[in-house]
Amino acid sequence: MKVFDLGRVPIKSWANEVEDEALQQAINLSNLPFAYSHIALMADAHVGFGMPIGGVLASKGVIIPNAVGVDIGCGIVAAKTDIKNIDIEQIENIVDKAHRTIPLGYKHHKNPREWKGFNNPPNSKVVLQELEAARYQLGTLGGGNHFMTMEQGSDGYVWLMVHSGSRNFGYKIANYYNKIASKTNKETGLTPPKQDLAGLYIDSEEGQEYFTAMNYALDFAKENRKQLLEQFYNIFRQETNSTEIIQKISIHHNYAAIETHFGEEVIIHRKGAIRAELGELGIIPGSMGTPSYIVEGLGNEESFKTCSHGAGRVMSRKMANKIITREMADQAMKGIIHKGWRGDLSEAPMAYKDIKEVIENQKDLVNPVVKLTPLGVVKG
Repeated sequence: MKVFDLGRVPIKSWANEVEDEALQQAINLSNLPFAYSHIALMADAHVGFGMPIGGVLASKGVIIPNAVGVDIGCGIVAAKTDIKNIDIEQIENIVDKAHRTIPLGYKHHKNPREWKGFNNPPNSKVVLQELEAARYQLGTLGGGNHFMTMEQGSDGYVWLMVHSGSRNFGYKIANYYNKIASKTNKETGLTPPKQDLAGLYIDSEEGQEYFTAMNYALDFAKENRKQLLEQFYNIFRQETNSTEIIQKISIHHNYAAIETHFGEEVIIHRKGAIRAELGELGIIPGSMGTPSYIVEGLGNEESFKTCSHGAGRVMSRKMANKIITREMADQAMKGIIHKGWRGDLSEAPMAYKDIKEVIENQKDLVNPVVKLTPLGVVKG
């Protein structure tokens, strides 16, 4: 861990290097009058919108929509199946059918989906506006870095992983309340106007409304992954004759929560970071061509009991598409069955940091339990 004393509170970083823009964003966070104790940067930290992805902000009394991000509740569910051996033809069939039958990218289900959460939405204008569309988005993957994968575990079992979030639902909630926060900040001067860090007092009507809507989006995102996994496992089961899922781990990595740290009740914003309480299981994916890890948290207070949410980008999407060729990407994915790139090379393995290095840099935060090696990948 490195410590930077560049603002009102220190910045503690588990990353080998932090790009200049991401470091400046961390400095902006450290100078906020309500920032508590220090800013934590995980091993996968890189520039985001307003706040670094892989950043953790503890605040006193203020919640910041952009410190949660636009994909509220984005996260991963990993499922250990009862299958130990799977052949290439089975992997190909599963990838092909999942790619054809599960809605990816901007596609939605043709019929509305069921979820008990639809029966009791919060009284939020944006939530109520998006509720009908959300019924068709539930159980859909989306695009970008979202994926469904089959992985060979170092424990001998085949695992399934699904990475997705709250879809357009969370995006609309984030933007709606960020606009309210930006307007409020013009009057309160709570945060500097050009840092995209507009905040709301948590005990204000608007702050409570955002917090409630955000938690509703977290529940939606968790249900979204649950329904995606059900669809994915059903395809897997038909091909492999699997009879059960032995273990399931579900985490989200874009959210805010009220927690106690260093004896104080604070609002922890985790943007591209996951909770790592002592003994808590988490998931740290690499790229779609490199290993992922099931990890056990060590409960380190210096990181606010947090660890990285993945490998982290080493280049922007724009830069990746400019530098990486199809030949380079295909070589990096050699031996892994995959579908769904649609000409976008920004998710190629070399666009991400070395996952082994990222895991090594946070050995005081988590202990790797199972190494997962990709077999088949479906991208949005």
